[in-house]
Amino acid sequence: MNGKHKLINRLFAAFTIVVGAIWTFPLYWAFVTSIRTEQRVIEGAGIIPDEFNLGSYAHAIFNTNLLRWYVNSIGTAICITAIVLLFGMMCAYALSQIRFPGRKLLFGIILMSYMVPAQALVVSQFILSNDLGIVNSWAGIILPQLIVPVVIVVYKQFFDAVPKEMREAAVLDGGGEFTLLFKVFLPLNWGITTALAIVTFIMAWNSFLWPFLVITSEEQMTITVGITQVNDAFGVTYARLMAVALLGAAPVAIGYLIFQRKVTEAIMISSGVKG
Repeated sequence: MNGKHKLINRLFAAFTIVVGAIWTFPLYWAFVTSIRTEQRVIEGAGIIPDEFNLGSYAHAIFNTNLLRWYVNSIGTAICITAIVLLFGMMCAYALSQIRFPGRKLLFGIILMSYMVPAQALVVSQFILSNDLGIVNSWAGIILPQLIVPVVIVVYKQFFDAVPKEMREAAVLDGGGEFTLLFKVFLPLNWGITTALAIVTFIMAWNSFLWPFLVITSEEQMTITVGITQVNDAFGVTYARLMAVALLGAAPVAIGYLIFQRKVTEAIMISSGVKG
């Protein structure tokens, strides 16, 4: 029986290695392409690195608006994360701890919003953004991305689990609703807040469709949209494109490696697995 288990474990390990290799191959190919000259890329060089040329990275850093795109991505992602968490926890607290008419109906509407894909709202959001005059601005990028129902649902789930005795004790001490939220409920759920903050930031950083539609000025582009501007008069420059793509993905990849456990926890939480 032990031998059978060892065989199954080895098969699973081999399968995991194969899947991992398939998943990482595009990243490897992008890196190999980025360290070649454009001439070698056009010639159709193989998958084995045969030169080490950092010219594409130097061009991306010094001859494009890469640093500006970084600033735009970091700034908008931080704003989206902070606002989403703040309003998400306040809404969740109200739904969890305050009794008011229509509370269940409101929570039902939030749950049903999962059924509406973000792409279905693009046209109306763009028309509204244009009417408000926020096209080609940070506000145009940020405002439509503040609707993240999962944050409200997750916070409510954990606020519901806070013992009623703690709320009653804080109320007897004269604490108001904001005091209860920020000094009682939030400290008990810092782990959840951290996990949601990481995932929300990554989602905002990786967002492409909406920033691509609402931003036409190269100075206001985020890194995901700015990548599409890396070309020249002779067409697409593959090595430069891969270099910018890797530089754009590097902050999120590094952040994921550092906070891998928290990211995994947040994904489990947002999927409805509590533990």
